[in-house]
Amino acid sequence: MTDVYVDLLYVLSAVLFVLSLKFMSDVRTSRAGNFCGVAGMIVAIAATLLAYQTQNVELLVGAVIIGAVIGSPIGLKVAMTAVPQRTAMSHAFGSLAVALVGAAEYYRSAPAIDAFTLSVLSGEMVLGFLTFTGSTIAFAKLQGLISGKPLLYRGRMYVSMGTLAVAVAASVYLVANPAQSAALLVLAGAALVFGFLLVIAIGGADMPTVIAILNSFAGISAAALGFVLDNRLLIVAGTLDGSSGLILGIIMSRAMNRSFTNILFGGVGAATTSTAGAANKTAQVYTAEDVATILRDARSVIIAPGYGMAVAQAQHAVKELADALQARGIDVKYAIHPVAGRMPGHMNVLLAEAQVPYDQLWEMDRINPIFPGTDVSIVVGANDVTNPAARTRADSPLYGMPILDVDKARTVVFIKRSLGPGFSGVDNDLFYLPNTMMVLGDAKKVLTDLLAAMRNLRD
Repeated sequence: MTDVYVDLLYVLSAVLFVLSLKFMSDVRTSRAGNFCGVAGMIVAIAATLLAYQTQNVELLVGAVIIGAVIGSPIGLKVAMTAVPQRTAMSHAFGSLAVALVGAAEYYRSAPAIDAFTLSVLSGEMVLGFLTFTGSTIAFAKLQGLISGKPLLYRGRMYVSMGTLAVAVAASVYLVANPAQSAALLVLAGAALVFGFLLVIAIGGADMPTVIAILNSFAGISAAALGFVLDNRLLIVAGTLDGSSGLILGIIMSRAMNRSFTNILFGGVGAATTSTAGAANKTAQVYTAEDVATILRDARSVIIAPGYGMAVAQAQHAVKELADALQARGIDVKYAIHPVAGRMPGHMNVLLAEAQVPYDQLWEMDRINPIFPGTDVSIVVGANDVTNPAARTRADSPLYGMPILDVDKARTVVFIKRSLGPGFSGVDNDLFYLPNTMMVLGDAKKVLTDLLAAMRNLRD
């Protein structure tokens, strides 16, 4: 009878996971999606405890308590700017758990384990271990613990592919010789090294897409483990995670006009030839008062947020500016680039937190035709996704990537801490255009000063 209840709870959990993805696809229902996801996980944990109530249940309960004690403060206290890093580490620990459970299952069942099951088990361990180190390096790059630039060296492709080949060869040998547990150690070591080599050679500007791809790897490995353990919920949850991560990665790579291969092995961000020429260019730097004068006569404004807004936690100040402009009868829209920030949907989350109406958020394809007729575009720390070099400079690593056409507005106001390059390491040609007004400083302070200057002009 217990098995029936467990199966029913697993079905309920799977339904909640599906509803979570459905609701999370729309900002207006995202809270309900988050609730469904949390509820689904709680039900899944309860079902697992019920299923193993007679088999060392104290270990399972202890693990749940330890995880809750560690995870709850992290979830409650993590800053919005650190969500990408937290997401990367979630992938890291999740995939490591899957890989270790797979290893434990091998040691429990070998050498009696059949070839097909061991093949699936080997594949999920390779994916799990490489995702662990890859996600850890992604975290380190996003956190600034290591440089965001790709680490490139002569023959790196041969080294990386050779390491992966060792992992695959060890997997094949293990399937052919289940009793040779040493092959598992070789498999794990090679996969860990390959994950490190893969992501360390990817530039910081590609981290949002890399996170989506790693998410897909983690989900696929979890689904494979579900087949081995005959756990239907793990199969469903892993498949949902893997497929959604894959679809998101495809959408983001298309938004960058790049392929998965180019993202994973292209090393974008290593070349900075355009940065060298920045010394011969002059940017026009203005004050908040100057910008207030321009905005006084504007009839339409488009705000393009980026990571600089997240770092300064300026989303509420952006909303206050938009409200002040709308109070003067000025039309305000927000331009959202698919890869702005450090993770998928980063800007949407921040602006939703500031209670920005969803109908004011315009995706890149919809907003770009409107820029030529716009009086002022205000860029708040969005660097690489606004760089005209992506359209005009064939020698730029960003060349061919679709960008927000902010430079086509009559006036561009660019709020940024400095004239330094973006996360890709490429200097932004937009800084030096004649219609660009650079306002240097912390985004939140600049926007606060701008609001005060607008009130003074009105008075």
